[in-house]
Amino acid sequence: MTSLVVRHIGELTTNDPTLGAVPRMGRLHDAAMVVEHGRVAWVGADADAPACDQRLDANDAAVVPGFVDSHTHLVFAGERSDEFEARMAGARYDGGGISRTVDATRATTRSRLVELSRRRLDELRAGGVTTVEIKSGYELTTEGEVRLLDIANELTDEVTFLGAHVVPREWSGDRDGYVSLVAGEMLERCAPRARWVDVFCDEGAFSVDEARLILTAARAKGLDARLHANQLAESGGVALGVELDVASVDHCTHLDDDDVDALAASRTVATLLPGAEFCTRSPYPSARRLIDRGVCVALATDCNPGTSYVTSMALVIALAVREMGMTSDEALWAATFAGSVALRRGDVGRLSVGARADFVVLDAPRAAHLAYRPGGQLVRSTHRADDAGDAETTVRNP
Repeated sequence: MTSLVVRHIGELTTNDPTLGAVPRMGRLHDAAMVVEHGRVAWVGADADAPACDQRLDANDAAVVPGFVDSHTHLVFAGERSDEFEARMAGARYDGGGISRTVDATRATTRSRLVELSRRRLDELRAGGVTTVEIKSGYELTTEGEVRLLDIANELTDEVTFLGAHVVPREWSGDRDGYVSLVAGEMLERCAPRARWVDVFCDEGAFSVDEARLILTAARAKGLDARLHANQLAESGGVALGVELDVASVDHCTHLDDDDVDALAASRTVATLLPGAEFCTRSPYPSARRLIDRGVCVALATDCNPGTSYVTSMALVIALAVREMGMTSDEALWAATFAGSVALRRGDVGRLSVGARADFVVLDAPRAAHLAYRPGGQLVRSTHRADDAGDAETTVRNP
């Protein structure tokens, strides 16, 4: 296998706390990095870089770990721009539009869904995302959720069963029946196709008791758990997530002090999704409050057609810095290393020796430009080790 040396890195962020002077960022200047068999084999001063079979010149640009997008809904059809316009005019988001996407997705062929989903994934890749989680949840029938999970498995290893997204219209008169379906027949078919289970535990979606039933049943089938919670209200979902030791509670827009204390005392990540607040014109959660209390905070795009049609992690980072009280370094760490914690993985989100060689070359001298230049074309190239771990692939922006 060939080795690759990345030379003339002006600023290298590794997220290895044993490197560099900036706490936990592992930041080196005038650096180099060696990749072998799809893994980081060496990092250090450019002047000390060993000879390798191939060379990539960063030309003094910043290099960061590939972004880890731990919350997306990429597999869907249709769009809901009219809802966005209504919210910008003052309408309140209540979760009701999900049914429109369910209708559109059910009516779309598999080949078209694959095409649309791959296009969104390509946008994420071009923006520096190298690891992505994808949920089902836009068919809400047993066969339909199976179909969405099969498509998601063509795109990523991080696949989540979200049969408990909302109660579909045809079950509106038998809510308990739908919950039983999700926790029973639907789960039975979907569990072999997913790593994760998720539930939208919030006002207008599923209750704490319903979420507990579904998550517990899924755990018995071998699935790890994550949770949508506290986007619309203090729903009790955060306390449930901590009780069940879910990997991540996502949204966390409305938190009381007990929620924050519970998260801080647990290993559950709070994954914040500022694209959703931007697109729903809702108050942003305070990342500062969470970080100062010792909570592990991750950032993700929440790419979906209704409330966060966002495929730019750079935009998410900029929003987190501008609106949620994070520093540029905290937001970068949240979009890389903390995302890997939210997926309970140790091989991505960092560029220390032994990690997957997933990295991004920025068209900027410092990683701080991700927040400093919102909307700019900041990713020069995205490099992702292939699934076999013994070669590198590159996605370059035009």
